Amino acid sequence: MAATKGTQMASERHVLRVPDADVEQLRSRLRGVRWPMPWPWHDAGASWEAGADEGELRRLVQYWAGGYDWRAWETRINALPGHIADLGGSDVFYLKFEAERPGALPIVLIHGWPSSFLELTGLARRLAAPSRYGGDADDACTVIVPALPGFPLSPQRPELPPAVPTHELWHRLMHDELGFSRYGAHGGDLGAGVTSRLAQAHPEAVAGIHLLAVADPPGYDPATVTPEEQRYLDEVSAWFADAGGYEHEQMTRPRTLAYGLSDSPAGLLAWLVEKYREWSDCGGDLSRRFSDDFVLTQASLYWFSNAISASFRPYWEYAQAMTPRVKNVVVPTAVAVFPKDLSHPPRSWAERTHRVTRYTVMPRGGHFAAHEEPALLADDLTEFFRPLRSAGSR
Repeated sequence: MAATKGTQMASERHVLRVPDADVEQLRSRLRGVRWPMPWPWHDAGASWEAGADEGELRRLVQYWAGGYDWRAWETRINALPGHIADLGGSDVFYLKFEAERPGALPIVLIHGWPSSFLELTGLARRLAAPSRYGGDADDACTVIVPALPGFPLSPQRPELPPAVPTHELWHRLMHDELGFSRYGAHGGDLGAGVTSRLAQAHPEAVAGIHLLAVADPPGYDPATVTPEEQRYLDEVSAWFADAGGYEHEQMTRPRTLAYGLSDSPAGLLAWLVEKYREWSDCGGDLSRRFSDDFVLTQASLYWFSNAISASFRPYWEYAQAMTPRVKNVVVPTAVAVFPKDLSHPPRSWAERTHRVTRYTVMPRGGHFAAHEEPALLADDLTEFFRPLRSAGSR
């Protein structure tokens, strides 16, 4: 996936251009998919029980190979305020949405898996220019959306374990590269862990954090677990047993999985689509939350970047104890719990590791909240960060 840099500043504009040959190779692979032997199903509604539904996947593959217009989406991506920064030898792609008023609090939005920067653009626009969505311009934030290392379009780091943890990269981006002395942060999924570690390491710079998930405390006395917390732990255990196979594989044998998904676009799409359907508040109908073009653009970004293998690294690194644990976050913390997300930590559980000052149970939405419910999420972020704003964030 080709990208070019400008020459005016250390943090430079990014231009995406996938070679024609790569686009045609993808279409050729999609036209020549070798489909697995179909299974007999006991009823028509059971076709997702063992994984991605073949009929839905065939439909998406056919559209990806023919009707889907990558060049149109490439143009839309290039119209975003994209930049490349060299952070001490690590190139990072990020978007910067300028606030509609001066002196606004900067916020970094950190995506998870299997997501990308693209998922957060609608939320970023609402936060940067709230008056365009019926809000108050005084609530505007300057919004930074970086791509996690190894995800589209940020290269993976060349060493294992990484010489600089991701949360330290984001502090370098916000503080050293962009010049913000004080900023907020938001994250879900993997991004929630990065956000918490960022606040834990730099409480002097992080005004507050907003999370969609919380890490388990590194240690706790089982005798102190409340009934509500035990129900949460039982929920997590049941989910992992039923639907956590992907996580176990990505934590234990990620490279074996990556060979197949890096070679087969249909396999890659199946791996992603199952998560979009199962983890979103779509009621089993993917199209209620995601257009075909959105799903295929996400898949195309992973495919053209050849990023799926590197996107597994955070799982492996965490399992191998290469990632710092979250122990004590002292900055103000908000937790938003969406009903169809993977887990629903009670406030008391989050308070074991964070200084929780806001806790919101959302009426709808799932794991991909920034895309599914950008207005709900933007409102919660705005309410949380409003009292934390201050002039002189630079």
